[in-house]
Amino acid sequence: MSYSRYLVRGARVGLRPFRVADGPEFTARVRESRDLHRPWLFPPATLEDFEPYAARLGEGEARAGFLVCEPVTGAIAGFVNVNNIVRGAFRCGALGYGAFAHSVGRGLLGEGLDLLLDHAFAPAAEGGLDLHRLEANVRPGNTASIALVRGRGFRLEGLSPDFLHVDGAWRDHERWAITADMPRPHTAHVPV
Repeated sequence: MSYSRYLVRGARVGLRPFRVADGPEFTARVRESRDLHRPWLFPPATLEDFEPYAARLGEGEARAGFLVCEPVTGAIAGFVNVNNIVRGAFRCGALGYGAFAHSVGRGLLGEGLDLLLDHAFAPAAEGGLDLHRLEANVRPGNTASIALVRGRGFRLEGLSPDFLHVDGAWRDHERWAITADMPRPHTAHVPV
């Protein structure tokens, strides 16, 4: 796969937008990862559900979706989405993300999230999203997700009771956030 297909790439992963053509691989990875994702995450597992999901991530300015891929093979290792983007004085978005089972424990999603943070905080003139703040709302028992955001420099800001309807019920979530000016690990980028 050509490196030019990536928005940005690091040492081991590249970040690129979703495409409808990614449906077969993405949904197969979701089905393979069901035990990993449940009860935290419910990404689309069928092409019928994937197509509108991918289309929504690419339309308008309120969300942006990216696949975390291994550049040599192009294999999808995970995804990172920025939802509920608000412009103006707020310049904030809410993260959604997940790794696929074959990539767990290899640090690929962490590297992808590092790349996403750089892209999200970069000025629009440089092709970035020009955001000031990103939030990750994580269920308290999801230790892997908490470790992921903590390792990227996010700070815990509080608990939001009954925050999101997940898996049939309203669930409490910890609110983690990072701003453009907060320190975070440096990611080595490779020109695309």
